[in-house]
Amino acid sequence: MSDEEEDYMSDAFLNKLQDVKPGVSMPRRVKEAMKKEEQHKEKNVKNRQKTYKEQEKESREAALQSTISNENKGFALLQKMGYKSGQGLGKQGAGRVDPIPLNIKTDRGGIGLEEVKKRKAEEELEHYRQKVRARQQNETKSLEAFRSRVRTEREERKIEGDLRRSQRSCEQLDSQKGIAVPREDWYWIQTKDEDEEDELEDQDEQEDIVELTPFDKLQILTSYLRGVHFYCIWCGTTYNDEDDLDSHCPGDTAADHD
Repeated sequence: MSDEEEDYMSDAFLNKLQDVKPGVSMPRRVKEAMKKEEQHKEKNVKNRQKTYKEQEKESREAALQSTISNENKGFALLQKMGYKSGQGLGKQGAGRVDPIPLNIKTDRGGIGLEEVKKRKAEEELEHYRQKVRARQQNETKSLEAFRSRVRTEREERKIEGDLRRSQRSCEQLDSQKGIAVPREDWYWIQTKDEDEEDELEDQDEQEDIVELTPFDKLQILTSYLRGVHFYCIWCGTTYNDEDDLDSHCPGDTAADHD
C-alpha cells in the first residue's frame, strides 16, 4: 500500500467522517421538505384568485347562513302585518319557519328529466319482476308436467306388467280346463312367430278397427278371469265360486288392493 492511500480502517480515515446517525437525519430532512412544500401549496391557494363560481358559492352559503335583516323589504312588509322573527307563517303560526331550501341545478338536463329517469327505472324493474314471475311459473308448470309424465309412465309400466301376469294366468287356467285355443289371441302371451302372423293378418283387416290399449285389454281379461275362472291376479287366488270371489276379494282393480 502506498503512502498516498489511506487505510479505511485507520483512525485518521474514520475521524474525517461526519457523525451521521442512521434513520434520524434523513427522515428529518424529508419532513422539513414536506413541510415546506405544504406551506408553499397553502400560500399558492391563498394567493390564487377565486373563480366566479367559487365566489358565487361562497356568497350564497354566507347568505343562507345569515338571517334576514330588517332592511329587507319583504321582511319589513311581513313585520307590518304582524309577523315576528322565528314565528311560523299563517294566522295560527303553524306554517313554515325556515326559508325554502335552494336546489341548485348544475347539469344540462331538463327540469323533468329526473322524473322520467325514475319512472323508466321503475318500469324496467317491474318488467324484470314480470319476467322473473313468468320464468318461475314456467318452471313450476314444467316440473308439474314432468311429474305427471313420470307418474303416467310408471302407471303404464304397471298396467303392462299386470297384463302380462293376467295373460300367463289365463293360459295356465285355460289349459287346466282343457281350453286349447284362447278366446282372443292376446288373451295368452304370444310368441315372436305368432306376433308376426298377427301383424300380417292385421294388414289385411280394415283400417277403421280401433286397437285396444293395454288398459282396455287388462280390464277385459280381468273380467274374463273373474267370470270364468273366479281368479283375481292381485289376490293371486282362485276362489270356489262367484259368491266366494265377491265376499273375499276387495275389487276388480289394482287400486282396490292397495
